[in-house]
Amino acid sequence: MNQTQHDDVYPLAGGCTCRAVRYRMLTPPLFVHCCHCTWCQRETGAAFALNAMIEADRVVLLQGEIVAVDTPSNSGKGQKISRCARCHVALWSNYAGAGDAIRFVRVGTLDQAFRIRPDIHIYTSTKQPWIALGADIPAVPEYYARSEYWPAQSLARRAALIARKTT
Repeated sequence: MNQTQHDDVYPLAGGCTCRAVRYRMLTPPLFVHCCHCTWCQRETGAAFALNAMIEADRVVLLQGEIVAVDTPSNSGKGQKISRCARCHVALWSNYAGAGDAIRFVRVGTLDQAFRIRPDIHIYTSTKQPWIALGADIPAVPEYYARSEYWPAQSLARRAALIARKTT
């Protein structure tokens, strides 16, 4: 976890554009991806997606109605994008691999999005050529092994989550 994600700034609040949906992220995320894959580019209409991976029970819906939209993904397993029922802004995703246990919160929907920066750039093999990546954040051409990049605390949180799912 990079130095911009200190415990003392949590919880962080966020929501959609029309303000019908409000949520709170209670703790720092497990890890933050800046994904440059063409699927994320298409879904966001931007050059990349910035997703904070966090346990679902650490994201509290404060108000509003969420609609989960089944959406194809590059893996072929799909994802569910949770959107505001009124303005349809994407707030977070759940990918098939992690199921409902982990949310990929769209960092741009946080009121203080500047507090979260990526821990890694992924799928840089398809990033837009005009984006220059700095040397201070790891970058990989496709995906990566968690054990090589995640901090020990995040790996332990993930292991606890998996243990809860299997009991």
